[in-house]
Amino acid sequence: MDTLINSKSLIKQRLAALRSVMQAQNIAALLVPSSDPHLSEYLPERWQARQWFSGFTGSVGTLIVTANQALLFADSRYWAQAEKELAGTGIELFKIPTGGSTLHMDWLSEHVAAGESVAVDRDVLSLTAHRSLLAVLSPRNIKLATDLDLVGMVWPERVGLPRAPVYEHAAPYAVQSRSTKLEATRAAMRSAGATHHFISTLDDISYLFNLRGSDVPYNPVFVAHALIDLHSATIFSAAGKISTELQAALAADGIKTADYAQAKAALAALPADARLLLDPRRISFGLKQAIAYPVKIIEQINPTTLAKSRKTAEQSDFVRATMEQDGAALCEFYAWFENALGKERITELTIDEKLSAQRAKRPGYISPSFATVAGFAANGALPHYRATEAAHLEIQGEGLLLIDSGGQYLGGTTDITRVWPIGSVTEEQKRDYTLVLKGMIALSRTSFPRGTKSPMLDAIARAPLWAEARDYGHGTGHGVGYFLNVHEGPQSISQSLPEPQTAMEPGMITSIEPGIYRPGQWGIRIENLVLNVPASTTEFGEFLKFETLTLCPIDTRCIEISLLNVDEIRWLNEYHAQVLQRLSRHVQGAALSWLQERTKAI
Repeated sequence: MDTLINSKSLIKQRLAALRSVMQAQNIAALLVPSSDPHLSEYLPERWQARQWFSGFTGSVGTLIVTANQALLFADSRYWAQAEKELAGTGIELFKIPTGGSTLHMDWLSEHVAAGESVAVDRDVLSLTAHRSLLAVLSPRNIKLATDLDLVGMVWPERVGLPRAPVYEHAAPYAVQSRSTKLEATRAAMRSAGATHHFISTLDDISYLFNLRGSDVPYNPVFVAHALIDLHSATIFSAAGKISTELQAALAADGIKTADYAQAKAALAALPADARLLLDPRRISFGLKQAIAYPVKIIEQINPTTLAKSRKTAEQSDFVRATMEQDGAALCEFYAWFENALGKERITELTIDEKLSAQRAKRPGYISPSFATVAGFAANGALPHYRATEAAHLEIQGEGLLLIDSGGQYLGGTTDITRVWPIGSVTEEQKRDYTLVLKGMIALSRTSFPRGTKSPMLDAIARAPLWAEARDYGHGTGHGVGYFLNVHEGPQSISQSLPEPQTAMEPGMITSIEPGIYRPGQWGIRIENLVLNVPASTTEFGEFLKFETLTLCPIDTRCIEISLLNVDEIRWLNEYHAQVLQRLSRHVQGAALSWLQERTKAI
């Protein structure tokens, strides 16, 4: 308790120091996004300013600090977590409907007076966000100050750049060479009329150059920028990260290396007749400002963002093999779990430890793909719950156990959620579980025209829940990388606006994960990863369907079978038959017996 009290006191001290600096710089409000110069979802420690000032550990949220107020804007995934972590800090929680909400901008326009200044670090603000802020604040004559590093002024022990070494993602898993990917990128540049292309997003850089790192938790990427022209390319990263041997291999492909700090200077030194391709959502305003006039800017999505989302046939085969290994690890874990339950002390932390240990035994395994969510009973109602040494539950008595986990393998990235009954299951729990399952099956069975905007598919999974006046506050599905970020665009099955870049194309891997969350009681989410594959071609065009990639039983003890129709039962039985057939050769003994029991037809 003393540690908790001390941390709350420390947050207040940091805010007080920040307000002193704001007053000295004549700043009315500071905006602190969850962002870094690469606009990453998961941040290296150096750029975790929002967490440092607020104590809120969620991956998404925006902090606003004024002379007499501090607010954290967070969506429903984090409300319970934020309320707990912010209590006693003086920071208020502002509940927003979605992670993409711009309500923090509206709040600034309403609470900052005309003539006053709002500060935000231009190096962690996307070009698109900068434009949105100007559009909201300028009509009210509110100034936007982007050239002040207020965070750095009050964070003296701020760490430097990550120094972990970069390594090569090699054949056979890297099925395309760097040269091939660079040729495709340059072809896209020529098509857009560009002579140069600048990339800041870490997964795009890792994909393009067949390199990986460990600078960001759970994502095998490294901190860098890249500048590409029609004949050469330069990677800007911290000194010492790329070995002499790797530099030589890169040089053979026409790729130079330079210090991370030189990226802005390289942009400033572009020739006057250069035509630079930039993705406004994936580059910071600070980098855009470094570009000298009269360089022409061409704005469109990074070609690599589209390319890496469309897995090749060879990559898809590696992912299928990876799913078998991951599924086998899950069988080993769940066989141990069900046998040990009631005999050994098992906590939410034990689950993370044992599950990671089983994955680590599998060939090609590198690390978890995100922090394991093991939420028992009421904790399962927190979509992004994470057990800690200070706060976790023992798995005992009765309740539902939600486990969301995944792994990074050389041949792919996995992400799966299952719910298991501990003790007896109530009728209401069965109804919720079955409605979630119906939503997952409905979308899994869907066929749709190629090019359908991914958000348009969201309602299919929600329909069975809506029919019973139930819903969930997160998206239905996110793209998944190939030994890259577990959250990958541009596709997203969610309630966001359909945009051209969200078009569904063959080779995309996406999650399907509807849920129901009852605060203080239980949470249910069932998640599989699926691959876009051809379905048919008719006079109405080309149609796609989903191939389910994830291989793990769905617990039938929680199902109210009377709520399932014949087609849904057939889908589930066929899925379980496939799971049994593909995993049986990878497990034996207790794990095989568990697999056979949990895949019995209903």
